[in-house]
Amino acid sequence: MKKNKFIYIFIVMLGLASLSACKSRSNIVEPSELVLTKNSKASLEKPYVILVSLDGFRWDYVERFKPPHLTNFVNNGVKATSLLSSFPSKTFPNHYSIATGMYPDKHGLIGNSYYNYKKEAIYSIGNRAVVEDGTFYNGTPIWVHADNHKMVSASYFFVGSEADIQGVKPTYYHKYDGKVKNEVRVAESLKWLDLPEEERPHIITMYFSDMDDIGHKYGPNNDEKLKKALFDLDENLGALFSGAAATNLPVNIIIVSDHGMTELKTENFISTESIENSDLFRVIDNGAILNIHPKKDVSIANVLEYLKPLENNFKVYKTENTPGFEYVPKNKDWGSVQIIPGFGYYFSKAARIISLKSEGISHVGVHGFDPEYKDMQGIFYANGPDFKKGYSIPTIKNVNVYPLMCALLGLKIPNDIDGNLNEIKAVLK
Repeated sequence: MKKNKFIYIFIVMLGLASLSACKSRSNIVEPSELVLTKNSKASLEKPYVILVSLDGFRWDYVERFKPPHLTNFVNNGVKATSLLSSFPSKTFPNHYSIATGMYPDKHGLIGNSYYNYKKEAIYSIGNRAVVEDGTFYNGTPIWVHADNHKMVSASYFFVGSEADIQGVKPTYYHKYDGKVKNEVRVAESLKWLDLPEEERPHIITMYFSDMDDIGHKYGPNNDEKLKKALFDLDENLGALFSGAAATNLPVNIIIVSDHGMTELKTENFISTESIENSDLFRVIDNGAILNIHPKKDVSIANVLEYLKPLENNFKVYKTENTPGFEYVPKNKDWGSVQIIPGFGYYFSKAARIISLKSEGISHVGVHGFDPEYKDMQGIFYANGPDFKKGYSIPTIKNVNVYPLMCALLGLKIPNDIDGNLNEIKAVLK
């Protein structure tokens, strides 16, 4: 009897230890399900793709500063003159356009903040509850598409990867924490490539904010600050490149950015409060575009009658007539009216404007404008066994990256996307 009791206690303790180990693991890599996706036999035969996003990395930074690892990567791979963002050229809409191959009007993530009529709620990148709510996201991001084909995926930070989109998250993922060092992100991504082949992700998405952070703070013309940040980042990327090569796996690496950056004089900020009228409409501020939502029983004509006389370094448009879009916007969440500042002007709350000026800051970096402005354009570089060597193509749209990844991974390209493989497939061998 005592022997049986001892065995029972031992089993319970062993179970608790196992549970503790599982909890510990979930703090490192957060599985999307209790039963992790395994690679199918078909998936095992596919190559590997690492999609790296360098937030705010403008199209000209490599040529200007010549970081050694990135320069070598580009010279021995493929590059586009620039990567054309979707409008507005903001972080969340464009990352999700890259992930889905859809313009914001279709995938629904139309701004870093926006009003969602269906949910009667404001989506904001600072609100963890909505960021992790998959019902805000339309389209099929590449990790969901992979999962649907029994292909393991992983993400070390990427817009949408924390949300249960269609009930799916990457097989391995992390909740965003900007304090996590780049070295940690690289090291863990390489560990994923070292997993047993059935558990090894064939698509990994990664995110680095360095160039966006420094660009916003100092503007894109401060060579000293930009070069320092870029060369530090380049060391991290060099570790990723060499680590991926050391696996002897067929790893293709694609490097993109969501947008570029332009310099703004702080004297050219426009106070958002200067156009607000809570009796007539709601304002959603994305800096380079204001979404105007008329209140119930307030006509568009009444809103325009109020706003048009206020035009000063900005223009007021009915949504369907707003410049910058690649299409006629139809998504209700834009609102009925848009306000667009002139290039070189930007909307912000009065408190922030006062704070910047009180600190003696004369210039900052901003983005969000029409992607046709060259400053708003980002990068597309790629290198790996399936890419040509030393090959260049003209400027391409960011929605074309998705069908390219599908082609590399052997996944069927969805019919409902805006991207077109024919516009980018010349980079492949």
